[in-house]
Amino acid sequence: MKRFFPILLFSLLGCSGWLGIGAEPTPPPTPMATATVLPTLTPNVPSGPLGTEKNPLVLALPPSTRLQPDVVSAGKTLSSLLENTTGYTFVSVIPPDEKTLIQAMGAGNAHIASLTPFGYVLASQERTAEAALAREQDGSIFYGAQFIARSDADYTTYFDPVQAKNLSEAAIALAQFKDKKPCWTDQRSPSGYLVPLGILAGAGIQTREPAFLASHPAVVRAVYAGGICDFGATYVDARLYAGLEDQLPDVTRKVDIIWRIPPIIPYETLVLGRGVPADVRRVLTRAFVDLMLDATGKSAMQALYGYSAVQVAQEGQYADFRKAVEDSGLDLSSLIE
Repeated sequence: MKRFFPILLFSLLGCSGWLGIGAEPTPPPTPMATATVLPTLTPNVPSGPLGTEKNPLVLALPPSTRLQPDVVSAGKTLSSLLENTTGYTFVSVIPPDEKTLIQAMGAGNAHIASLTPFGYVLASQERTAEAALAREQDGSIFYGAQFIARSDADYTTYFDPVQAKNLSEAAIALAQFKDKKPCWTDQRSPSGYLVPLGILAGAGIQTREPAFLASHPAVVRAVYAGGICDFGATYVDARLYAGLEDQLPDVTRKVDIIWRIPPIIPYETLVLGRGVPADVRRVLTRAFVDLMLDATGKSAMQALYGYSAVQVAQEGQYADFRKAVEDSGLDLSSLIE
């Protein structure tokens, strides 16, 4: 028997707020919200071409269980700008969490959303959405990670800091960590846990039970101090964290980069549901690129999703990240909130 998981869709000043059944919504200011039931797993039955008044494009705002006035306002602004740019009709919704959002995209009840790295991989695996644009930071849409160890430990360094390049493949460089104890950051960290774990697993390297230390500077401190773990993993380059360098001025001499994971970890990704036709995808992608060149559009994207710059993204660019996630053997859905 098919199970349905209904959620409430609240219309507010032309936008919508999306809350789970049983949640306690915060009453918005007048006008009062009106609610209708929207089952996320019941496929949307189009009553007209996508983007028309009877079948609008659904823009998902950041997941939340509360209607936040600034988010609703930014969502209304973004929807209005998109309508003016594309000629399509939009409504915006606030999903209660990312899992519900991914389900809704699979059912055709959401068409545009920004997903976390793990959320994107899950949506890609379930074939509910495809990458359209990626958030850019420091000129790139991906970042890397690194394996570190004490410089006086019995490890060979396979990273050349002068040329900023690895001197061997992962399987060779990381074999020395077999049966050693790692320090990870936390269980939802791509660079401090999941991707390094996937790289090790993909190379067939088994390690001892890890220590989770909650933050990247804490991993550097633990490696620096010794006795807690044999090696660690952090983003590039956590040794240079300002507060850390002030307290441990010799940290870059005492903590070596053993091997660096190339920039394969994405920032957030703007995705379009797989049910969005190719011609509509092209128009939407162009519209978002143009909006980032407009002060009002960029402000709305920053307020909603934290996007200051974007690049057009292709599914193939995420292959190495997807492989690392899959090789880790972790339950991806448990990493998504």
